[in-house]
Amino acid sequence: MKGVENLLESFPVRLKASQEGDILGVVLDADTNLAGRWQSLRNHLRAAGYTNVPDAPDPAGTVCEPPQDTLLPRAGIWLMPDNRTTGMLEDFLRLLVPHAKESALFRHAETSIAAIPGTPPFIPAHRSKALMHTWLAWQEEPGKPFGTAITAKYLDPNAPQADVFIGWLERLFGGCPREKAGRSSRHLRRGCASLP
Repeated sequence: MKGVENLLESFPVRLKASQEGDILGVVLDADTNLAGRWQSLRNHLRAAGYTNVPDAPDPAGTVCEPPQDTLLPRAGIWLMPDNRTTGMLEDFLRLLVPHAKESALFRHAETSIAAIPGTPPFIPAHRSKALMHTWLAWQEEPGKPFGTAITAKYLDPNAPQADVFIGWLERLFGGCPREKAGRSSRHLRRGCASLP
């Protein structure tokens, strides 16, 4: 939580320290309070002078153009997992598990986490962390970090939610059109490199 507090505290400084043409992208876990997390970021943007900040995050990822005649950056915000629900990176990655509903192994990981006797050693909000790390531990090459799990196809970079996230990165950073670049795990891995 300290990292989130530090980011929120430094956000106004990062906005004002920008030069013309800069782009500032923020990816944060919504954690247990999506509305509160959004309100904090939205208030900082509005206080800096942004006038086009929506009252709620855009489900496709928020991108705010800077006011004219300022040195403020184009600012983008993505609240994990999907800009609509509470959660974190692991909740987003759960959406990238290939055929999760049909996967006996993934269902077994869910059942195993739910069947931990007594009080689980993790807080309820971290259930998705426990699930994703358990599931990745049971792969052909156990324990791969998230980025390399995408490369290894343990996570699907072509899943619909990955499409939405990649679309946000492209809108924010003006990436190459998909028709020219093609869709590959390289795009999602590059986007995930900045995630906490």
